[in-house]
Amino acid sequence: MNKYPLSNYHFQVLWGGTRIGFTEVTGLTIEHTAIDFREGITLDDEISKMPGIQKYSNVVLKRGIVSGDNEFYEWVNTIDNNEVERRNVVISLLNEDHEPVMVWKLEKAWPVKLVGPTLSSESSEVCMESLELVYEKITIETP
Repeated sequence: MNKYPLSNYHFQVLWGGTRIGFTEVTGLTIEHTAIDFREGITLDDEISKMPGIQKYSNVVLKRGIVSGDNEFYEWVNTIDNNEVERRNVVISLLNEDHEPVMVWKLEKAWPVKLVGPTLSSESSEVCMESLELVYEKITIETP
């Protein structure tokens, strides 16, 4: 068993498209809101805290643009009249044997924002695009 923390650079994203190569995934955040609660018969001035609704941050997938690969655009274009193609997205942190050690499953995800590349005549960097996703639920598994 490895006693060192895992590296963040070895991961895989299954998003319903053919290309799975991404350079960055951000926003894997779960937040529980706290609700203040106090019964009227309580004799002291204390307020209890109860767990409230879970909130999830939007997840952002970043990748290099490859000529002819238009799948991000095709998914964004499924948004029409309050309807959209929803997909389950699986993000896996992999160990040195390419096996998942931690898996985030996003249920019913759909794109809310597509950001194209920054173009500059003075740069030789790779053209990057990002797709921001919302989703209804996230589960975390540790196989």
